[in-house]
Amino acid sequence: MVDPKESIDIENVVASTGIGQELDLESVAMDLEGADYDPEQFPGLVYRTQDPKSAALIFRSGKIVCTGAKSTDDVHQSLRIVFDKLRDLNIQVDDDPEIVVQNIVSSADLGSSLNLNAIAIGLGLENIEYEPEQFPGLVYRLDEPDVVALLFGSGKLVVTGGKRKEDAEEAVDTIVERLSDLGLLD
Repeated sequence: MVDPKESIDIENVVASTGIGQELDLESVAMDLEGADYDPEQFPGLVYRTQDPKSAALIFRSGKIVCTGAKSTDDVHQSLRIVFDKLRDLNIQVDDDPEIVVQNIVSSADLGSSLNLNAIAIGLGLENIEYEPEQFPGLVYRLDEPDVVALLFGSGKLVVTGGKRKEDAEEAVDTIVERLSDLGLLD
């Protein structure tokens, strides 16, 4: 069997930062080429970077959320671009604002189909939500690492809530171990 950890792909990294001052988003939107700002639809200004591909959500408070990046390196690179663009508009930005990863969403494949009903019973109901009429996946809340995994009958899974790539790897290891112990993984 192929190690399921080898199949882990980071789908999205969400991180936050700030520039420590309030912004006039209307004037930033006019001066920042490619910015989208429609306060009736969303309170923040959206600025997309292409390389690496991500979106920075810039709020009036000066807080910035970066989403859509595929790695923590991409987050840092994208936000450096945003900081430089703001500096080009004569907005003061510290040399190295703190960037905090809030969430990493990863996908993986366990390599075999899963009997979600048996898993729900086997893993116990305290950490499981499984209502196939509502959602086709089983929601499994792990304590260590502190993440949520969505398991699907196909054997594919999504891990969310991690702050490091290693959180997904540890979660996949834990899931494989628990399902194997229960005889529920081929």
